[in-house]
Amino acid sequence: MKLVIFGATGNVGSRIAREAVSRGHEVVGVVRQPDEVTPPHPRVALVKGDATNAASVAAVVRGADAAVSAISPRPNARGLAAPRLADNARAVIAGLRSAGVKRVLYVGGGSTLEIAPGQQLLDQPDFPEAYKAEALDGREALAIWRNEAEGLDWTFLSPAIVIGEGERTGRYRTTDETMLFDEQGNSFISYDDYAVAVLDELERPQHVGRRFGVAY
Repeated sequence: MKLVIFGATGNVGSRIAREAVSRGHEVVGVVRQPDEVTPPHPRVALVKGDATNAASVAAVVRGADAAVSAISPRPNARGLAAPRLADNARAVIAGLRSAGVKRVLYVGGGSTLEIAPGQQLLDQPDFPEAYKAEALDGREALAIWRNEAEGLDWTFLSPAIVIGEGERTGRYRTTDETMLFDEQGNSFISYDDYAVAVLDELERPQHVGRRFGVAY
């Protein structure tokens, strides 16, 4: 499979790229400044592109079997502005349609998962104010995929409350709309096991046209 990954040098995107290469897939990584970053793996080709511009998306995905959008909604270490996830969602949808590529997996946030029936984590009074703007942007992006991506084989993948460094176990649980917690009340997934879930879904689709979540 030829896989195009937007945001391929970030914490999540780099793991997805390495997991894909380890499974024998051809990987093209799309970043805004390819000359200023190191590929996540020697077999990942980096190209310049803008995941918030439909024409740019179309140009880099043409001929691919699938695309992954794994951009971060935060400013990066090199001073580039934070992209809006809503703009990213619309650009990817339009760009994929233009290029004739149907399969796409979108790296989303976990704040729109429910901690009780009808109660999203984002709407809780103790939700951290520092993350609220990007969480609201993520909620809008999810709505865009649900309402505006007709004709595409899309999947929106939400992580646990915390996603971070940790070993690759190859194991995880899945959910539709309800946040997952372990026996100690923690909601966590490592970057590497999130990447495992991404490639498992791309290779053996189970959640086309909908969102799902992963955690331990």
